[in-house]
Order: sequence, then C-alpha cells, then structure tokens
Amino acid sequence: MAENDQTTDGNAHLPGTVHLVDLLGTMSAQHAEGQRDIVLVPAPSSDPDDPLNWSPSRKTLSTVCMCVYTLMVGIASAAIYSVLEPISKETGLTLNDLNQGTGYMFLFFGWGCLIWQPMALQYGKRPIYLLSILATLATQVWAPYTKTNGQWIANKIVQGFVGAPVESLCEISVTDIYFTHERGRYIGLYALLLAGSNFFAPIIAGFIADAQGWEWVLYWCAIFCGIGFVFLFFFMEETNYVRNDIALLSRTPSPTPTPDLASSEKTETTPSTLPTPASLPPTPPPRSRKTYLSKLALYQTSDLQKPNQLPGMMTRPLIYLSFPVILYAGFSYGSNLVWFNVLNATASLILSGTYNFSASIVGVCYASALLGVALGAAYTGWLGDWFMLRTARKNNGIMESEHRLWLFVPSLFLVPFGLILWGVGAAHSVHWLAPVFAMGVIAMTNSIGLQISVTYCIDSYRALSGEAIITVILVRNTMSFAIGYGITPWVTDMGLQNCFVTAAFVGLAQVCTIFVMIRYGKRLREMSVVKYGKYVDVMAKSGMVH
Repeated sequence: MAENDQTTDGNAHLPGTVHLVDLLGTMSAQHAEGQRDIVLVPAPSSDPDDPLNWSPSRKTLSTVCMCVYTLMVGIASAAIYSVLEPISKETGLTLNDLNQGTGYMFLFFGWGCLIWQPMALQYGKRPIYLLSILATLATQVWAPYTKTNGQWIANKIVQGFVGAPVESLCEISVTDIYFTHERGRYIGLYALLLAGSNFFAPIIAGFIADAQGWEWVLYWCAIFCGIGFVFLFFFMEETNYVRNDIALLSRTPSPTPTPDLASSEKTETTPSTLPTPASLPPTPPPRSRKTYLSKLALYQTSDLQKPNQLPGMMTRPLIYLSFPVILYAGFSYGSNLVWFNVLNATASLILSGTYNFSASIVGVCYASALLGVALGAAYTGWLGDWFMLRTARKNNGIMESEHRLWLFVPSLFLVPFGLILWGVGAAHSVHWLAPVFAMGVIAMTNSIGLQISVTYCIDSYRALSGEAIITVILVRNTMSFAIGYGITPWVTDMGLQNCFVTAAFVGLAQVCTIFVMIRYGKRLREMSVVKYGKYVDVMAKSGMVH
C-alpha cells in the first residue's frame, strides 16, 4: 500500500498505522534530511520529476499556486456575507432567500467533487484548476444580474459546482508533494487559506460596497479570479504521478488483531519486525527532467494513457461511506463547518441589526475571524506535526492516525464558549467587543476541525485518499446545506439566546465523539483491511493509486 501501512505484528498491513520514526536506526529506508530518525513515508521513486523528489523551491511554487487558487475561489464564495442586507434591499430577495442560495452553493461545492475529482485524477489536476477558476470568474460576472430567487439559486448552484475542486483537490495536491511528517503543516496552510479567504472576503467587500455598490463586490471577485488564472497558467505544474509498483503492496491478507493504543506501551515492538520500504520492487530508471514549456502543457501523456476509470471513481466515494473512519471524518469536518455557516448567516443580522454597524464595519469585524483562523492553522499544522512525531517516538516509532484526534481537545471548551458569547451576548446587547471576539474563537475551531478531520482521513487511507476525500466533502457539505437552509428560521423561531445555547450543547456533544474514535478507531481500521485492500488493488492495476 502507498504508505507501507502495517500492524505491529508484521503479518498484515493496517492502513493508518505506519512506522514513522526509526528509533534504533536499523531500518533500510530513506530518511528525512536533517532528521535522520524520520522515515520518508511514502517512499519516493528515483525519478527526479516524481513530485516527492522535487526541490524545495519547486515544491514551494506548487504550494503557492495551490494557495492562490484557494484564495481566489474562496474569496468569491464568501464576499457577499457582509453585504447581504444591501443585496436584499435592492433586489427584493429576503435574507432567507439569500442564505438558502448560499446553502445550495455549499451543497454543490460538495457534490460537484464527484465529477471534478475523478476528472483531475484521470486527466490531470492542472487543467481542472484552470477551468474551475475561469468558470468561477464567469459566475461572478453573472451574479449582479440575478433579480429573482430562481436566478439567484441557479447562480449559486453553478458557482458551487464549478468551484468544487477547492474543497477536495487541494488536499490531494499537498499529499502529492509532501511526506507524512510534513503533511500537517501544509494542510494547515490550506485550511488557513480556505477558511481565511472566507473571513477576509467580507472585510474588503464591505468597503467596496460602501464605495462602489454591492455589484462591484462581485466584479472585483471576477477580477481576482482573472489574476489568479493568469498566475496559475504560467506557474502551476501538474502533480499527478503514476506509481505502478504499489500494486505489489496491496495484496492484503486477512486482518490480524493488534494491540490498541491504550496497550501500546506493553507491546514488544521493534523496527526489525516491520516491513520496510526496502522491500519495494525496483523503480523504473530515471526519466529526463521536464522543461518549462512541458510543465505548461494542459495534460501529461501518462495521464492520457491510463485506462478510463471515471465511472468507478464517481461511484466509489459513495461506497466509502461504509468505511466508519471516512464517514466520521466527514461528520467531524461538517460538524465544525456548520458553526462557520451559522456565524456568516447571522453576521449581518447581529452586527448590522443589533449594533447598527455599516457594511464596511461588519467587514472589518471579520479581521477577528481571520486572526482566529491563523491561530488554528498554526496550532494544527506546525504544532500538530510536532505532536505526531513526539507521540510516535513514545509509541515505539509507530504513528496511529487516531493520535491526531487528541488535537481536538481545546475545542471541547472553545466551541460552546464561542457560540454562547456570539449568540447569547448579542441577545443581551453586550459590548460589541464580545461578539467580535467570539467570531475569532468560532473561526479558530473551524480551522482546527478542517485540518484535523481531513488529515485523519488521509492518514488512515492514503492510498484511497484521492477518492476518500470526496466522501468526506460530500458528508460535510450536505450538513452545511442543511444548516444554511434552516438557520434563519431557527434563529427567528427560537430567538438568539435559545438558538445559540442549544447550538453550544450540540457542538460540545459533537466534539466529545473524538473519544469514541480514539478508543475504537484502530479497531475499525482493522475491520476494514480486506475491503481497503480490494479497492487499492482495483486502483493500482490501472495506475490510479494516489
């Protein structure tokens, strides 16, 4: 399998359990430069154009391109949040109509992944990124001309569909070029840009609306997408890479019981009992490096030579709902994101209604959310990678994917605290600093939930991650659609105080589910070994294993 997943007895491959730290220095495997005890997982090939072998500057440029795409599409998806009131007044659409439209957008941000992700894995990520940002540009030019509820919903559905790659493709682009011990910080960076763009957009949108009118908020989003398209066209490189040798590692025997995390200290596990990357079959001889012009090609010959796997890739994400760990990752992601949607849907109502803020001042308040996102990304990214390495060293060098779930512990306090301070505080008209501070807290929990949930899925089933991440997004965005559809009636019928007290208890209960997965997650992965191996075999034979 793609990451040399293994159980500690050496008799079966267990997805999500990897030998990450070579404590005794006895493993015949490639190690990280400057950190000689860290094993490179997955093992790179000898090809200089293997994305895992790219130079630091080449990887950095690829990461910058991913960030530019995320930022531009993310801004376009959230710029209207601080100007919902002006849009409502000028178009006659109610706030409920507008929020339902954004709910449909989030729904298709998820379900659109069923089309775009397989297309990207089959034919290349570069053309999908370019098409997505260009089509998003078109939706922003169209949006100011929507005057009825039907037109508004149609615009938001199309925007969600064409922007769907921002939800699932970027995480896979990160895993294309970075190793397991680095992955957290770069998915954290992606989380910062995705969530951060959603909070940065209303800041600038408020000033644009006050100076030029709400229509120009959308026109400027189109301009940003145009700038992003030009940048990506000249600098974004394809990261798809076919690893045919993975097929040999996907022959999975029946699952063998293994010690759980609670008993890991009693396990007599040594590096010598584990299969190592040295057992991999020899890789093909190195190919010549790509030229700059060849990097600009809209497709790679190797991608066009793959057997057509689109039908399978479009249906397997639905089958992956039967993997409890993948389903939980989607639930965890969605449960954290709904509070971001609740915040955005009530921002104009609370800040403009209760505190009489202008559109530009509502936008400025999102600076608090932006700071919260940055703190959350730093916590789960850089500190998270350090935590995973430290935990693996204490666990005889073995990393379990459930280790990362311990990073959710601060959310046990932050989620209910932020929701109560935001809603109940506004209901009692406390000083405006309180709800503004709450925006930062809620945004931080959103960033934490995004990064940990996505990385937990990828850590657990990396060989299937290109498709499994679609399952996660489908669950997440279906939940987002439901809350976007119902938040306005919820607040109207219950009132701010009762609504957000209820939300706080629901949020606390959701975070507490991490302890169930910490206790039983590894056992659930053991139970999925045969099924996992079957799908890895199917994908490996066609060169589609990520």
